[in-house]
Amino acid sequence: MLYAILCYKDEDVVAAWSAAEDAAVMERLGQVHEGLERQGKLGPSLRLLPTTAATTLRKASEPPLVIDGPFAETKEQLLGFYVVDVADLDEALGIARDLAAANPGGAYELRPVLLYNPDPRPVRGGLA
Repeated sequence: MLYAILCYKDEDVVAAWSAAEDAAVMERLGQVHEGLERQGKLGPSLRLLPTTAATTLRKASEPPLVIDGPFAETKEQLLGFYVVDVADLDEALGIARDLAAANPGGAYELRPVLLYNPDPRPVRGGLA
């Protein structure tokens, strides 16, 4: 079963990290990634650019309104996500716990994923 693990954190906290602090977090996350890759469970994982680079399309009117920024009413922002191939929610929660240990703070939201439009290109990490 595929799960998306959505990574939320206060973007201002992450932006305040020094290059060394950021590299240390990415190193710890890299160790989690390597273990998941060896098990064939890691699909795409993406780190999103800051919300200042976001654009929102709101469909409340015609034509839809395009606005600079995410305009989410939250203290934490979606900073990235993983797609993992696991047996069940318990296994996905275990992975989220490992990610949280590597990058403390914030929240990890887990959602089952249905494959809508599979990419025909080969995917590394065991997902097909």
